[in-house]
Amino acid sequence: MAQPRLSKLELQIMEALWTHGPSSVREVQERFPEETRPAYTTVQTMIYRLEVKKVVCRTRKIGNAHIFDAMISKASAQRRLIDDFLGMFGGRAQPLMAHLIESGKLTLDDVREAEKRLQELAEKGKRP
Repeated sequence: MAQPRLSKLELQIMEALWTHGPSSVREVQERFPEETRPAYTTVQTMIYRLEVKKVVCRTRKIGNAHIFDAMISKASAQRRLIDDFLGMFGGRAQPLMAHLIESGKLTLDDVREAEKRLQELAEKGKRP
């Protein structure tokens, strides 16, 4: 099943759940920096939307507060973002790699690690 697209705010909410584990709406809202903290009702609405997308679920209730937990991993959400981003380049990674090299954000250690990973995949028969 394909992962749903997540907005920036939804990803920030998910980050709070991935980092801190099961949380109430209030706990998630209070984890935002005070100067950019969305309203409680905004966070509540977004969590309910994430629940409909089957990205979070209610795990229990404490008093009047429902506790929500992530149903997808951070790695899974990151893969979806990367796939969507690469789709803007026709699925080609070369333009992204060129930019990372030119901006100095890709190191020789990164390249060596990528080569190592490609070799491992080739040995497993997952890449030509």
